[in-house]
Amino acid sequence: MDEALVRATIPQNLVKVLGVEPRTNFKAEAFTRSFLKNSIQPNSRHDLKSMLSHKAVVLGYARPKKDKSKRKRKSKRAKGLNSQQKRAMKIFHIKPEHQRYELFLPLHELWRQYVIDLCNGLKPTCSTQFVQQKLLKADFHGAIITVVRSKCPSYVGTTGILVQEFKHIFKIITKEDRLKVIPKRNSVFAVEINGFVSHIYGSRFEQRASERSAKKFKVRGTIDL
Repeated sequence: MDEALVRATIPQNLVKVLGVEPRTNFKAEAFTRSFLKNSIQPNSRHDLKSMLSHKAVVLGYARPKKDKSKRKRKSKRAKGLNSQQKRAMKIFHIKPEHQRYELFLPLHELWRQYVIDLCNGLKPTCSTQFVQQKLLKADFHGAIITVVRSKCPSYVGTTGILVQEFKHIFKIITKEDRLKVIPKRNSVFAVEINGFVSHIYGSRFEQRASERSAKKFKVRGTIDL
């Protein structure tokens, strides 16, 4: 670009903004010429004087490209195992040598203290409805439960410590050191705490323990197996 053209077409205010004094700093003028030459398209250089007479000149700007690999790395979140993977890894499998009633007695004692604290000490003044409402949302791991009614007669009378609760089944350890899997549906369970006996209707109890704590139970007139 012609040096004379650049000097003639650069307004004084633009020169001051760039910090360049005309005809006094050759390096600053060379930078200005190079900057304008690279920023203005070739077919628009003949309109340089008219362009610079405006208040603002829009110069081309290319944004740096973002690293897609970093963006993908951020979008990846740690995902938990699904049910099939848990079964394959036998996460909930209790080894035969661990299927002993006496091993879970300390868990039962912890559960008793947990329920007593949950029900305000199970004082004589506590109403039956109050205790039942608390037990509906309680965690039963460690409780001693008994099957009092079931459509499958072989389950009736089974008693043991609840060691695992799933959405549809209870797993209990009996005093004979046997692991029993009892379906919740079509069964009624009894739980005793300090002389207070509460009945659990399994067909209305088919939720996980974590889901049951947030569920609102409705009062029903009759409950069938």
